[in-house]
Parts: sequence; C-alpha cells; structure tokens
Amino acid sequence: MRKPLLSLVAVLGLAACASQPMMGPPPPPPSGPVAIALPANIAAALSDPSRPAADMIRDKDRHPGEVLAFAGVKSGAKVADLIPGGGYFTRIFSKAVGPKGKVYAYVPDELTKLAKREPAVNAIARDPVYSNVQVILNTLPNFGAPEKLDLVFTAQNYHDMHNKFMGPANLGVVNRQVFRALKPGGVYLVLDHVADAGSGLRDTETLHRIDPAVVKAEVMAAGFVFEGETRVLRNPADPRAANVYDAGIRGKTDQFVYKFRKPVR
Repeated sequence: MRKPLLSLVAVLGLAACASQPMMGPPPPPPSGPVAIALPANIAAALSDPSRPAADMIRDKDRHPGEVLAFAGVKSGAKVADLIPGGGYFTRIFSKAVGPKGKVYAYVPDELTKLAKREPAVNAIARDPVYSNVQVILNTLPNFGAPEKLDLVFTAQNYHDMHNKFMGPANLGVVNRQVFRALKPGGVYLVLDHVADAGSGLRDTETLHRIDPAVVKAEVMAAGFVFEGETRVLRNPADPRAANVYDAGIRGKTDQFVYKFRKPVR
C-alpha cells in the first residue's frame, strides 16, 4: 500500500485583513484550508503503514493530525486514551509518543459488562507493533494510571458518561480523577458532538450530543483552566437536530475540541 503524504494537512482558518480606509472596504478574509506542517512525530504516526486502511480513510473527516498537534502530543509523552473504542486514536498515539512514551487505553468496566466481550483495543495492546500500549480495565469513577500523565484524551465519549448505561457517572468525580492523574501542566482534551446552546444534557441519550458549555463548566469545576479550542471539526451546516449516527450526518457533525490544563501550581 502506498503511504499517503500526510506531512502537510489542511486546517480551517481565517486570515485577518488590515483595514484600508483610503482604498474602499477591505476584501473579505480568505476561507478554506490553509496548509500547515505537522510536528514530525505526528506526521510519521499518521503515515505509519501498520495503521488499518479503514482508519486512514477516516482521517479526512476526523483530522487527527490537527487534533494531536493542538493537544501538544510529543515523543516520550504519557497519554491516557479514555474510552478508546476500536482504537483509532490509540494507534496514532502509540506511534506519536514513540518507544519512550506510553499509551494507557482506559476502558470503563461499565462498557465491557454491557458489551459482554473483551475490549476491541485488547488486540492492539497484544500486537508487538504497539508494544507501548497498555489496557486498563476499571470503573469510570476509578479512573487513573500507574504513572502521572501528560495528556488525558477522550473523543466523542464525554456525553456518554452522563448516560444511563454508564451509571450515569458522577462527572464531578471523574473529572477530579483526571485532574489527579495528570502532571502539573498536563492537558485534558475533550472532543464531542455539539448540541444546541442552552440544551444542557437534554440530547446526550437521544442524539448523542452535548452542550459544550456544560463540558466547560464541569471540567473547570474540577480545577482545570480552559486554554482554548480548535475549530477544525466545527461544521456550521450541521442543524444539530439529528442523531450523530444518522446516515445523513454521520462523520460530518459539528464537533468541539476543548483544551483544558492542570495548573502548574
């Protein structure tokens, strides 16, 4: 299989334009993708030939390079992939942090009991190609890792923690556990599907969406500082009225990517 050229990827952005009052109104800012160079470790992880072809196809919608760059993933980092699912991000993290790094795929026991099968990510951890991956199976409120972490990452799962099949979990407890697990200065990155502003938790069970303001308030209540967001996964054309699994919107939902940091002091 030919390796895709992924050292340059597109991110959405708007360039600022200076005002020119003597020349008439300024032209509109350019829109569309702007090519940026990814850090070498992330570019190499995306183009790694051991990744499944199906995962690589999904890259154009999920923009993993931009997301990991925003999170600040470096070689040698210690990362927890909280609720890793099939391991799409787990594999990328494994190669991005390299042999001196570590990836803890944290699978809540609530999910394995519901599925009545072993976690899919176990197969990744058994593969020598991903020898720095370790699966942790425990309940969600007991989140933790054997060592202090540089990053805790969860993608499209935060809303599920509020749902009945997860307990529902006490997010105050979960977020405090994440806070304790991180090194001072460590990052908590939350990526999820957007629900209407002001909707709170209304759509977590039905549409699998969550109001970003709820996430921000809950995470900051645990002691985190909100550091910003990347809009690479935002889609203003999403009416936010459909279940994220509906064929017409799946893979194209409006998604937020929030970066929180544990204070150094």
